[in-house]
Amino acid sequence: MLTEARDALSAYYARELGEPFATSGLCYYRDGRDSVAWHGDRIGRGAREDTMVAILSVGAPRDLLLRPVRGGESVRRPLGHGDLIVMGGSCQRTWEHCVPKTSRAAGPRISVQFRPHGVR
Repeated sequence: MLTEARDALSAYYARELGEPFATSGLCYYRDGRDSVAWHGDRIGRGAREDTMVAILSVGAPRDLLLRPVRGGESVRRPLGHGDLIVMGGSCQRTWEHCVPKTSRAAGPRISVQFRPHGVR
């Protein structure tokens, strides 16, 4: 299933990305106490090149926040089951994102990330 999703995303974004998505990663959020801190996927090529990261949300809804690296107001994007967010261009170098903790009831969620070769 991950291979099929990765291949479909690669085909859809081929013209813009110019290469296939090469890796799939998973993050499991048990409930609202699990989170991921502010970060950008800037390890490897993403630190110096425009690239793309696609994130598929599976399970309970959670918010994804984005903010400019140099500071500024954050943007909140609720992600529900089956939602896809694609961050391309200079986004990974100029913006950070996180999934914050929440005190609201939140069920399990899996975040599936697709990246091109050399981007983490």
